Amino acid sequence: MKFKFEDLIIWQKGMDLGEEMNALASKFPKEELYNLSSQLRRASDSIALNISEGSILQSGAEYRKFLGYSIRSIAEVVTCLHKAKRRNYVVESVFLKYYKDCFDLMNMTIAFRNKIKD
Repeated sequence: MKFKFEDLIIWQKGMDLGEEMNALASKFPKEELYNLSSQLRRASDSIALNISEGSILQSGAEYRKFLGYSIRSIAEVVTCLHKAKRRNYVVESVFLKYYKDCFDLMNMTIAFRNKIKD
């Protein structure tokens, strides 16, 4: 027995990204605990949370709205990654890996959202 959203690749990738961002944020300086670290964790967790929440007992229009929230959260993660790079918390290769993951997930989520009917 499982929920239908658990089969969605975008949900699975969102879950993975959330765990990766949590691990990354744990390496930031202590003074970022309630700032950038927290924001990165919340934004990355919000991706999969909105995908799952929108999939349950929602109209197509509502589901698309929740997927939009997920897409915005991906953009927020990207901005946190830029901040982390500017503050020298991540090296370029790490930044580029997660940037690409976010870019790919965003495009997959947009494509999925575009297929949902009212």
